[in-house]
Amino acid sequence: MITMTTAAEEKIRELMQEEQDTIGLRVYVKGGGCHGYQYGMSFESKMSDDDTVIEKGDVKVIMDSQSAPLLIGCQVDYVDALQGSGFAIKNPQAKTTCGCGSSFSA
Repeated sequence: MITMTTAAEEKIRELMQEEQDTIGLRVYVKGGGCHGYQYGMSFESKMSDDDTVIEKGDVKVIMDSQSAPLLIGCQVDYVDALQGSGFAIKNPQAKTTCGCGSSFSA
């Protein structure tokens, strides 16, 4: 389904320790952005019955049933660079992406 780099796994674990009642990181896709779809992420305290969960050690990535098909094969990474830091998603299904990498077309 999706994979996490070691850097992403470590950052998710670190951020989850700062949040209360967090069970994992929800990664989702919603309509919008300059190419039709936008990625979103939020820490989650509960799951739905139709969620897909990817576990790597004690870190969970949660996807809803509508986002999961658009995230197949994705890699979640955490980048810490001079230009800024944050999570990045590499999506092999994306036909085009915007310059900032936050939206794509499938």
